[in-house]
Formats: sequence, structure tokens, C-alpha cells
Amino acid sequence: MPEPTKKEENEVPAPTPPSEEPNKEMEARTGPAKDEEDPSPPSALPPEWSLGESPAGEEQDKQNANSQLSTLLIEKPQSGTVKVGENITFIAKVKAEDLLRKPTIKWFKGKWMDLASKAGKHLQLKETFERQTRVYTFEMQIIKAKENFGGNYRCEVTYKDKFDSCSFDLEVHESTGTTPNIDIRSAFKRSGEGQEDAGELDFSGLLKRREVKPQEEEPEVDVWELLKNANPNEYEKIAFQYGITDLRGMLRRLKRMRRVEKKSAAFSKILDPAYQVDKGGRVRFVVELADPKLEVKWYKNGQEIRPSTKYIFEHKGCQRIMFINNCALTDDSEYYVTAGDEKCSTELFVREPPIMVTKQLEDINAYCGERVELECEVSEDDANVKWFKNGEEIIPSSKSRYRVKVEGKKHILIIEGATKADSAEYSVMTTGGQSSAKLSVDLKPLKILTPLTDQTVHLGKEICLKCEISENIPGKWTKNGLPVQESDRLKVVHKGRIHKLVIANALIEDEGDYVFAPDAYSVTLPAKVHVIDPPKINLDGLDADNTVTVIAGNKLRLEIPVSGEPPPKALWSRADKAITEGSGRIRAESYPDSSTLVIDIAERDDSGVYHIHLKNEAGEAHASIKVKVVDIPDPPVAPNVTDVGDDWCIMNWEPPVYDGGSPILGYFIERKKKQSSRWMRLNFDLCKETTFEPKKMIEGVAYEVRIFAVNAVGISKPSMPSKPFVPLAVTSPPTLLAVDSITDTTVTMKWRPPDQIGAAGLDGYVLEYCFEGLKERSSRAHLGNENVNANAPLKEENHHGEETSYGEKTAEKEIPGPRIGSSLAGGAEEERGVKPPGTSAKQSGENGEDACDLCDLPAENWIVANTELIDKTKFTITGLPTDAKIFVRVKAVNKAGASEPKYYSQPILVKEIIEPPKIRIPRHLKQTYIRRVGEAVNLVIPFQGKPRPELTWKKDGAEIDKNQINIRNSETDTIIFIRKAERSHSGKYDLKVKVDKYVESASIDIQIVDRPGPPQIVKIEDVWGENVALTWTPPKDDGNAAITGYTIQKADKKSMEWFTVIEHYHRTNATISELVIGNEYYFRVFSENMCGLSENATMTKESAVIAKDGKVYKNPVYEDFDFTEAPMFTQPLVNTYAIAGYNATLNCSVRGNPKPKITWMKNKVAIVDDPRYRMFSNQGVCTLEIRKPSPYDGGTYSCQAVNNLGTVEIECKLEVKGGLSFCRLLLQGVPPNIIDSYLRDLQSSNPEEY
Repeated sequence: MPEPTKKEENEVPAPTPPSEEPNKEMEARTGPAKDEEDPSPPSALPPEWSLGESPAGEEQDKQNANSQLSTLLIEKPQSGTVKVGENITFIAKVKAEDLLRKPTIKWFKGKWMDLASKAGKHLQLKETFERQTRVYTFEMQIIKAKENFGGNYRCEVTYKDKFDSCSFDLEVHESTGTTPNIDIRSAFKRSGEGQEDAGELDFSGLLKRREVKPQEEEPEVDVWELLKNANPNEYEKIAFQYGITDLRGMLRRLKRMRRVEKKSAAFSKILDPAYQVDKGGRVRFVVELADPKLEVKWYKNGQEIRPSTKYIFEHKGCQRIMFINNCALTDDSEYYVTAGDEKCSTELFVREPPIMVTKQLEDINAYCGERVELECEVSEDDANVKWFKNGEEIIPSSKSRYRVKVEGKKHILIIEGATKADSAEYSVMTTGGQSSAKLSVDLKPLKILTPLTDQTVHLGKEICLKCEISENIPGKWTKNGLPVQESDRLKVVHKGRIHKLVIANALIEDEGDYVFAPDAYSVTLPAKVHVIDPPKINLDGLDADNTVTVIAGNKLRLEIPVSGEPPPKALWSRADKAITEGSGRIRAESYPDSSTLVIDIAERDDSGVYHIHLKNEAGEAHASIKVKVVDIPDPPVAPNVTDVGDDWCIMNWEPPVYDGGSPILGYFIERKKKQSSRWMRLNFDLCKETTFEPKKMIEGVAYEVRIFAVNAVGISKPSMPSKPFVPLAVTSPPTLLAVDSITDTTVTMKWRPPDQIGAAGLDGYVLEYCFEGLKERSSRAHLGNENVNANAPLKEENHHGEETSYGEKTAEKEIPGPRIGSSLAGGAEEERGVKPPGTSAKQSGENGEDACDLCDLPAENWIVANTELIDKTKFTITGLPTDAKIFVRVKAVNKAGASEPKYYSQPILVKEIIEPPKIRIPRHLKQTYIRRVGEAVNLVIPFQGKPRPELTWKKDGAEIDKNQINIRNSETDTIIFIRKAERSHSGKYDLKVKVDKYVESASIDIQIVDRPGPPQIVKIEDVWGENVALTWTPPKDDGNAAITGYTIQKADKKSMEWFTVIEHYHRTNATISELVIGNEYYFRVFSENMCGLSENATMTKESAVIAKDGKVYKNPVYEDFDFTEAPMFTQPLVNTYAIAGYNATLNCSVRGNPKPKITWMKNKVAIVDDPRYRMFSNQGVCTLEIRKPSPYDGGTYSCQAVNNLGTVEIECKLEVKGGLSFCRLLLQGVPPNIIDSYLRDLQSSNPEEY
């Protein structure tokens, strides 16, 4: 329980805030109501309370405690009277000096009615704010008051943790009286709901009569009886039915009625609900038992009370009495008494008596700095006392100058070091009284013991200003009217009554008028400080040799800082000629702290030594300054472009003649397109050299370049542009150089164009060759001079039998063969003495290991095969000696020159090789080639063989009629062409290729198909019900293709319109169902193959009549179809070439029922559990995978299928081509026939290695 506090007589109990949230209100409606009391007038006490006691709720005590802790209202609303129909206004004011935002104010009537929701035509709430006084004014105006507006009102103000409230009364005269009989439904209705006077302040609905509009008479119903007997869940329904809106008040009253009606079996009289007693007083608790034999126990806060001097128990008949003597605040708690299984409880409120001020505060006069004590006495020891200064509470703390000392009943407020700001009205407040007194703090008279004196000091010396006054108080120093700020050089010293201002190392700016002013006094102590200094010249901003550099044409303003007190006079001179102050081009200017030499539009002749001379009363000073006039350099001459590449060039230039008096630091280079006017800078860092290589240019576009010279002064004007130049690049080397054919005197080479051609385009190719013997002689030519004379030419017989010297440059006469200019034969690299680019790693990797050796051959050893540039990628070198070996290279040529050569890595033997013929049947021709009648047939069959082989075609063993079938042969393939195919062209075509004694043959099956003929006979086998059974025989002409199905149509005899019944039907008999009874039908059948339906159909001769009368249907007897089938390969194996090291697969497809067993064999030996082979079978497709085969894996492979009905076997040949060298040559574009012959030659020449 909170400690009870004494309340003012006109103060009502603090209201219980109304709960407006829907969920809380619903809890109050649907559940049992809390133990709450009805609101009652403040002057009346509930009948349950004892005499002399007043209820003090917990919330009320809390709010009253807050109201004593903080005071917000500076003007409270006062009680008033008004007549019916008149207006009245209540005003409350709040001081807002310490408030950061607007406080919150609420107006209440009675205990809990918030008037903010009642604002309307009879009530208005206003608020204003005065900025000057910072006061909030809140007004509540009641308009046209009515008699029921009278009562107690309350105003509450809150701001954060502060709270203040005030109660006032309103009396309304000329009331109309009351009516004793009040209907509960109208009493608990809220005011003005749904009526014209909504918003009126009708709070006393239970006490006074209200004027309501006449309502229809209803039968009188005792609502209380309904509520007493009803379930609590039905309270809301009953209240809504009978128009009761104040459900909370109804529940409180109903609960109290139930509590009164409840009777106790153990107690005939229970304790009062609450008791109240003053602190130190005595209280008496009495209960009356129904059975005096019952044992009674008393409890306080759940703990049993034992008899003692404080607690006394008495028994008088059926009464059980407990006395509590000398009540203290700790006795304020809940008590209850038990008798048997029942108990009754009560609450005891202990009221503390007010504390009175027995000795009042007295007015005090004091001086600043003294200790002040304000003393008073109260009626009790260690009482709670609050001190106030001008109405504001004083809260002592460790940092405050205020301290409170308590000695029993004596309370003392101590102020340490009083100041004038402490002058105020101080008051002390207790719960029963207050006292106030005034404190006046004045200053003591001040005497100047030692005044300040004027001082004159030299620059750099110490300045000390000292004074002494009669009081130990602080003060402020000022200089020329401005406050003096302490620093490392300036110190302010205060020791007792002595004040010092000490300035170390006096400066000119320290000169001035200094004043010391003691705080709180109007007395000032002045002093003057004068600082003197000899003249000085400050040249720290110049170089070590006092040189000043100025750019020609600019203005020189040389400002030399000078010092001295009094200010010295400056004189400038040059070559014993004084420079005066005036308006000349060279003049002097004087300022208080500097002297300036001005040269307008500096010229080269202005360079020289200038003198400055200072003089004042304290001395003289002299200095010399050297002035140097510099300029930007002259522009360089136009640059020369010496070399050009694909996107670069090399340029050089000469330095400018005049460097502007400052060394050249570097150059800037700019570039532009010839047709453009926009220059672009190429380097942002200075180029120190006179050579530069611009890059990232567009090939084929004309450019110009120019130069800027840069020195310390700036950038020169640009040079004249260079002559226009165009970046061009040679192409990349040709690719895939290979041998196309060889005869006894010629070698035909072919190649592919370069990968990169560039903007210069491609003019043509140069093909060069050299003989293999020159390679050895070239290597011997590189030996040192120790064994061989460098000047002795090497000699060798050429293929004409003549002796040839390779040491001379006239190689055209020594080795026969056509040649073209040196730019094509040797390339730009040989002309510049640069090694051919074939030595690069890339070229060596492409051309093989011998390519690097070929690059070492001098340009004179290579013979140009073509006299003029050729644009084709194929050329035949003629006039070669038989059995000679040559090396070949090719170059691409454009405007920029010849590209790097592409070498053929191996020597080529000039000898015609007989290549056995080979026919390469395309994959789609290895199966039967099917075409429809009328389509064109164009088959190309490539073959190999050297020299050109002889070809022979036959059809079914007979010669081909060339009038119907065209045969066209070339060196590499043969073509069969039939413009419009006919069925007579079907058959087996045999091709025979013959070279010398070698013969190769191949066969091609051609099948020309057409649409089939109609079935031969269509019969109606049986008719029953709605069904017709048909049978037919296959057509005589199947169109040279298998019959894939039949299409059956029906037609009604009346209309003879045909409708398709079944499509793509495979059998030769069918049953047509769902026919219309009573109709007569004809049927016809079309044949179908891969070309489509037959042109005509065979129709039944008889018609089928679907009779209306039923017939006995005889189930036909069907024989079981035999689905068994012997194994048969539907797709044969095909001869296959494989490359060593790469997986190879063999595929075929087989059909049979039951499912045949598949066995793979190599050379008639079954393959079982060999990890190099994997066998698959899926939907009849059989696959044999050979993992990374080698030449050993070549041979004849066969696939055998076996079931109960037979055995079938098919075979093919697998040839595995040699390993890495074969793949390497194949990737380089060498034809397989050349590779085969090359490998056979290697095998025959080196049988031990193979």
C-alpha cells in the first residue's frame, strides 16, 4: 500500500482513467466486473467506511505525490457560479520556459468523464501561446449552461514525468428539481446519444431528471431481476435489448448488490470494508460470529497476528475484537479474520499528521563570497522538508552549491560562496505549513592597492602588467577593447589579490591599450604598452642566391616583407640608379609591412641585380636581389617519320634553336588524321628523347604529327606538321601449305589465305623453293674462319650438271628458275638484314622441327617459282629434276611488303607416285538409295588414285545406257545424274576404278519407288448386326516399295458419298462396325506405301445390307498368329576406318522373336571379358565400342545373332590408321592418300623403326 498523504479539503479523490480501448471494454462487458465503487460526490462518504475515515486510492496518492513534486500551473481555474442559460469560462495557465514542447491538458467532470469528447455547442476548449511571456493559456468555456452542468470539475496538466492538477466547482442556479422515480434504462444511457443535444454534459443521469423525447410506452420489465438470474455471458445482450449503454456502471452496481445479498454462515457481522486512523492512534476491529465456538484467527498481509502489547484481543459474547495500539505507517495494510473455512477482510489506512513549521525563516543580508545559512524548525524530527527558490524547488547534489543540513527538528540551507545571483526569496514547505525569507547579497567596497603602469619594451622582451586590489575576486583583461585570450606566450596569473598579465617575447602586435576590470565592479585599471624594433628585411621566400625568375611579358610584383618600429623608409636601386615611386614601368611601392618592386611587361633587358635599403631611427638594413627574365622555347622544326608499321610509326626531330633561357624539359607529341582538324595528344608524361613511336593508329588512314617543346616556363608553339603517312601492315603468313600432286618434273602446292590480311589488302602470293643439298652447305658456311676461308665460295653442280657457286649474290645465274624482285624473293626482312620471322616459336611449332633450319638459309638460295604475283592458292612448280628433293615456302604480298613465309616442313621428292585407287562411298550411299519416280538423282562418289584412274560403270552387270543416265568423271570424283527417275532405273550399280594394275570396285543400290496399285479383290465375308467383315488381296503392283497399310472407306448406297473408316491399316481383313441399321453400304480399299495411297481403289461388287431383324451371330474362329521369327539383320555392319588412340564404334540392327542372343567376334574369335571392348544392345540396335584402338585392333569383326529358329551372321572390316604422325599430318591438311604413301615410304626406308 502506498503511504497515505493528507489532501486539501476542496480536493476530490484522483479519478480512475477511463478505459476506452475496445478490448478492455469487451473484457468488462463479457467477464465479471472488477471490484469497483460507484462514483460519488466528494463531500459524501460511502456507507461502508467508518466514521472519521476517508478513502485514499493508490492512484490518487500517486497523482497527489506527483503534484507536490512538480508545479506546472501558474494560474489555476477557480470555482464559479452561473445561471441557467448563461456562459462561463475557466482559465488555466502553464509557464513554458523549461518546457521543450507543449504540455498535455485534460478537463474532467466528476471522477472520470473526459470532456474532450463532449466538445460541441455547449462546450468549447481553446488554447493559446504568448511568445513574449512564454505562457500557455488553456480555456474551457461552457455555453448556455443547464442545471445538470453543475458539479465538481478537474484540470490535469502533464509534461513528461511532471504532473499537476486542480479541482474546482461549478454551481448552476434556478434548477428545476428532481424526480424520485428513475428508470434504470434511462439512468445508464449516455447523454444525448442519437438526439439533437448530443455532446451535452449530462453526468448526473442517476441523480437528476433529464428531458427526453416522448417514447412509445413499453411494458415495465424489472431489468435487475433479469440480470440477477441471467448468465454473465448474456449481460451484453440484455443491456443492448433494453438500451443500457453504460454497461460498466451497471456491472459495478450489480456486483455490489450481489455482495450485499451474500450471507455468511460463520459471521453474523463482518468487518467494515476499510478503517482509517491517524498516526500514533488506536483502531478497533470487530466481528460478530454466528457460532461463538468457532476459533478465530487474525492475519496481516497473510501472516497470523499474535497477541502483544501492540495487538490486544477481546471476546464479548459472539463479538471478537482486535485493538492495534500506537499505529504507525507500517500498519497500513490489509487485514482479514478467519472463522472455520470462511474469512472476511478489510483495509487499514494510517494517516500521517501534518508537519508544522515551528520556527520561521528570517531575512538575511550578506556579501558576495560569504557563506549563507537559512535555518528553520519543524514539529517532528527528520521530517520531509522541501526548499524552494523563487518558487522553484532546490534539489541538492554533489555538484550544487546548495547543501541541506538536518539536526533533529532543525533544517538548514547552506549556500557556499554566495553571489549576487543568489539574491532571491527562499521558502521551506512541509505537509502542514510553509515559511519564506529574502536573501540579499551585495558586493564589498573595492580598493586599488597597486595600479597598472605604462611600459615601453623592445621586441622579443617580456611584458609584465601587474596590479593589486583589496578583494580576492577574479577579473578580465582586455586589449584595445577586446578580451585577451590565453596562449602559450600569453599568461594570465591570479594569486589572491594580485593580478598579472605576462607576455613572453613581445611582438609588434602586442602594442596597445590594456585594461583590467574586476568582476562585479565598475572599476577599471588601464595601461599602455609600446614595442620598438630596428628595421629588418625578410628574404625567406626567395632562393638561396636571392634569385627571382619572371616570364617575359608577365608582370613582376616582388613584395619584400619588412619590419621595424617605427616603420622604416625603403629605397630601391639598380646599377646605382634609384627607382622611384610613381607610374613608370619599373617602380617601387611602399606599405606598412612590406616594400614592393613592380615591373610591368617584363623584358629580357630587365634581368639584373636590384638593391633595397631600409632606414629608421633604430638602424639600417640592406639586401640585393637578382631578377632573371625567362620565356617559352621556340617551336621545333617539323618531325620526320622514318618507319611505318600496321598501327605504329617511328618519328624523330631536332631540338629548338632557342630554349627560352631555361633547359628543355621534354616534348609533347600530337597526332591527327589528315582530313581532320582535331589534334590528339599522345603522351601525358614528357618525352625526354627526340625520338618517339606513336601507336594504336588505324591501318590505312593518313596521319600527321607535330611537336611541342617544354621548359620550366611553359610549352612552345607547335611545330609544323610532318608529311602525311599511312600505317600499313603486312599480312599474316599463309596457312595449311600442303602438297597437292607430284609428277616427275612438277610439284603442285596448295595453301589457304592468311588469317589476317589488314587494310592494305592482299596483292598476291610468291612461291619459293630451294633444293635439299643447299641446307647442308648453308650449315657449313656458318663455320668459323679457322678451317674454311670465308671468301672462298662454295660450289655444287645444279640439276643441269653445271658447277654453281652459292657464295656470290648472283644466285639467278647459278640455279635455274624464274625469279622476281628482291622485295618479293627475300622479303623486307632480308633487305634490312633482319632474320626471317620463321625463327619464331609459332612458326617453328607449325612447320615442324626442320622449319628453324630452313630459316637459316640465305635469301639467295631460295628460287622464286612465279615470275608475277598470283592470286590463286594453288601453283605448280615446273622444270624440276626428277628424284630431286626440294623445300617449299609461300609468302603473301601487299603494299606493305611480303609477309612471313609459310614453310612446308618436309623435303618433297620430285617423283610421281602411283597411288592405289580407293573409292570413298558416302555414308548415305552405303544403304539402298531410294528416290521417287520423277525426282532427280545426282550422286557424287569421290575416289583417289594417281595417276588419273580409269572408271567403269555397270548396271546389274550390263553397260549403262548413257542416253538415259549421265556419267561425269573428274580427277577426284564421278557423278551419276538422272534428270527424271523411272522405275526402270532401279538396280545395282557397280563402279570399278583402275590405276595401272590396281583395281578398286564398289556397288550402289538405287531403288526408284512409285505409288502402289489398288488391291486385287475386295469381298464382304459376313454381315451381322451393325458389323461387316471385309477381306481383300494385296495389289499386284506394290510400286517397287513395301506396302505399309490400307485405307478403308464406306458409302451409303443412297448418296454414294465416301467416308474414311480406317487409315493405315496393316492387315488384309477388317471388321467395320457401328453401321446404321436399315442402310445399304458399299466399301472400297486403297493401298499405301512410302509414296502414298494408290491412285485408284477396289470396291466391293456386292453391297452389305444392315437388316433390321436380328440374326444369330456366329463367332468366327481365329487361329493364333505366329509371331516367331528367325533372326535377321535390318542394318548391316559397314567397313570403318579408325584413328589410333580415338574410340571407334561398330553398329548394326537385328530383328527376331524370341529375342536373339548377340555375340561379337574378331577374326572369327568371340570377344569375351575384354576390357578394351564394350557391347551395347538397345531396341535391337547392337553396338561394339573399341576403346582407343591401335593398329593391332584392325581386322574383320562379325556380329552373330542366334535364337531357336536360326542363326545369322554379318561382318565388316576395321582399319586402324597409324598413330600420332598420321593425326598430326591430317590436322595440317595433308590428304589421307599422301599420308598413306608417305608412311609406306618411311616404313620401307626404316623397317627397323616400324
